[in-house]
Amino acid sequence: MPQRLSKPPPKATRRRRRLTRHGIRRSDYYAWLKDANWQQVMKAPAVLAPEIRAYLEAENAHTKDWLADTGALQAVLFAEMRGRIKEDDSTVPDADGDFEYYVDYVTGGQHPRYCRRALGGGPQEIHEEIREEILLDGDTEAEGQAYFKIAGAEHSPDHARFAFAADLNGSERYAIRVREIGGDGDMGDVIEGMAIEGARGDFAWGNDARTLYYTELDDKLRPWCVKRHVLGDDPAVAQLVYEEKDPGFFVAIGKSQSGRFIEITAHDHTTTEIHLIDADALDPRPMLIEARNPGVEYSIAHVKMPPGKHGGERLYILTNADGAVDFKIMQAPLAAPGRANWRDVISHEPGCLIRTMLEFSGHLVRLERIDGLPRITVRDLKTGGEHAIEFDEEAYELGLVPGYAFETTNLRFTYSSMTTPRRTFDYGMTTRTRTLRKEQEVPSGHQPADYVTRRLFAAAPDGEPVPISLLHRADTKLDGSAPLLLYGYGSYGMSMPASFSSNRLSLVDRGFIYAIAHIRGGTERGYGWYLDGKLDKKPNTFKDFIAAAEHLIDAGMAVPGRIAIHGGSAGGMLVGAAANMAPDLWGAVVGEVPFVDVLNTMCDGDLPLTPPEWPEWGNPIEDQEAYQTIASYSPYDNVARQDYPPILATAGLTDPRVTYWEAAKWVAKLRALKTDANPLLLRTNMEAGHGGASGRFDNLKEVAIVHAFLLKVFGMAA
Repeated sequence: MPQRLSKPPPKATRRRRRLTRHGIRRSDYYAWLKDANWQQVMKAPAVLAPEIRAYLEAENAHTKDWLADTGALQAVLFAEMRGRIKEDDSTVPDADGDFEYYVDYVTGGQHPRYCRRALGGGPQEIHEEIREEILLDGDTEAEGQAYFKIAGAEHSPDHARFAFAADLNGSERYAIRVREIGGDGDMGDVIEGMAIEGARGDFAWGNDARTLYYTELDDKLRPWCVKRHVLGDDPAVAQLVYEEKDPGFFVAIGKSQSGRFIEITAHDHTTTEIHLIDADALDPRPMLIEARNPGVEYSIAHVKMPPGKHGGERLYILTNADGAVDFKIMQAPLAAPGRANWRDVISHEPGCLIRTMLEFSGHLVRLERIDGLPRITVRDLKTGGEHAIEFDEEAYELGLVPGYAFETTNLRFTYSSMTTPRRTFDYGMTTRTRTLRKEQEVPSGHQPADYVTRRLFAAAPDGEPVPISLLHRADTKLDGSAPLLLYGYGSYGMSMPASFSSNRLSLVDRGFIYAIAHIRGGTERGYGWYLDGKLDKKPNTFKDFIAAAEHLIDAGMAVPGRIAIHGGSAGGMLVGAAANMAPDLWGAVVGEVPFVDVLNTMCDGDLPLTPPEWPEWGNPIEDQEAYQTIASYSPYDNVARQDYPPILATAGLTDPRVTYWEAAKWVAKLRALKTDANPLLLRTNMEAGHGGASGRFDNLKEVAIVHAFLLKVFGMAA
């Protein structure tokens, strides 16, 4: 029996907008949901057009109404997930000079604290006076804020000052503030409109401990330049160090592990160009490593070898140059770093993708992926000898942890699997011994033996094997009676790790089988796996995902209509396309901040991410074939008059990556065309952006909503 609701679902007004490109005509009836003043909405959400706000709030009310009978369930789910978090947790301290720095949380706290304490070997007066210092208390800073997120924090090289970047509305427009450690609050240096581009961009201290290098957003919310601010000066007169003229390239900065250079990286999804700045320079002049060459990517590592045959400063270059699809490592002298002087050190090995490298004074560490599994390899820079660190489980994930130390033989890395909580190890690169420094605690209890993780392979329509990582309770029957949640992403070359997540246990413990499809568009099977899932080959991503579901059905683990699919951002595009292509397979669809209006977005060069993303999807403005390819799969453009499974879509009003109107338009069109009576829900967070709520517990409430939706749809909400 259909659920009785207080009001019928809202229906968005249809207003036809005719669009023509390459002589191809189409109509968009919900384009009006994109606020004409969207740039200002990102900065100040209150200026959102009243009509659009009314529609979004009506959808929120409908979603709340439909989920009203799951209120108690959501509370239980939230309590379960919170109970798996060690509330008074702390990172493993990282030594730097006379101090060791760490991040911790207090019981009940939503946001991190940044702390330090004196090392026993430091000066006696420091050791006696400073047992622990709180450099930044996130909970205190967040008081009175509807949204608060710290995205970067770093002490100065002389340990006297602390700088941090915070976002107050989810739009990813950050402000840097600086404080004297042990002082009475922030200094007057406030840098507004600073950009942090995921993990690749941040701010960096100059070695004089008085200058800050940072990237800045332009009026289209793109990181376009690097500036240098001297503490005490007016930020408005910050020195322009580097300017990017191409709107298709974003700018990111960081500091070399050696501490010698500020690294400026200009990049899109397939091409990079790096400049170095001497971190000691008072008049910085960027030094170009190698000019951008379409399709050539590279990153660098700076080392200084002891005097001798191979001594001197050099750069190691991780690159796909010379057709090295899965990347190789080359080297060049620092004094002549251009491409003409690059020489192979680690040759290209097809099928062995080098994901990243981490440099130390005497070692070079690389994180690789072979046939879907990660591997850490350590190279002695003096002898050239190498060894790999071994692991036993069938499916797992590894991560390298950069630290402050460069002159060290200690490597820190993390390990987890879908059944094993995250473990942090220190590894002696010369002794080859590992020391467990921390294991993720699950206060409410977790027994890995109660769960099974497996690795399967599905056959794609073209015969390619598609890896699947599987998690279920040991007592779950694999006869098709259990509901199955299939997760996927498959874009930008991002690998979906087979790592531990305590949140998903709330579904698995209730009988769900959890599966990750490692589909093309990621790099789980090498960089070629990514190339075969982008541009004109993008449909492979969707076919692989459907093939993974069909394989699980053929194996007797699932049945059509009892499979939920889940994806976020570009993964939302994946599940949107899969819903159009094979609606009968799915019992539920969850698209979180889903990139579903692909054709319109890629035809709008004013949006923040569009120009840099043309190498990923194609440029439909200039290329008719790219236009037709995108039009063939864009979820919004392919919504059909057919039955659809229950769908939950989420959005963030200030999201600059996948704008709120993508999910809103998708749901509006689905509601107008679908021929079933299944629930269709849209939930827009009116006070957040791409990542949803910022506090660690508030975020769990959003996860609980998704879980409650799935459990209710599958009749498991009681």
